[in-house]
Amino acid sequence: MDMRVAAYAVITDDDGRILLAHWNEGRRAAWTMPGGGLEPGEDPERAAQREVREETGYKVTIGALLGIHSRVIPPGRRIAEATDPLHALRIVYRAYVTGGRLRNELGGSTDRAEWFTLAEVKTLQRVKLVDIALGMAGLA
Repeated sequence: MDMRVAAYAVITDDDGRILLAHWNEGRRAAWTMPGGGLEPGEDPERAAQREVREETGYKVTIGALLGIHSRVIPPGRRIAEATDPLHALRIVYRAYVTGGRLRNELGGSTDRAEWFTLAEVKTLQRVKLVDIALGMAGLA
């Protein structure tokens, strides 16, 4: 079994909007939480900061650990062709914007980032992690 550990951030603004990144790497494009896989030896909080910066342009401070979500993805449901299942371990933090400006990622697994109200989030094509993370943050 393969394993992927990733760190994500739940970020809201003063108007209560949620920051999401548009993921374009899978079988279908969908909105997701900003974040992504840890590099070898990387601290999860640092990974969340790095990934948010890469995907959205914002510098963030990491707040509370909201939770850890574990999911096993069967080989046939993985993005890349594989014979083994993937154990996805997702670490979710609360985070706060401290600098930078909103911009789109170029050449990555996401192609843009946007702020959405909670009502708008419910209408989006999104990955399950969005609902899981918002639930951990008490926003669902």
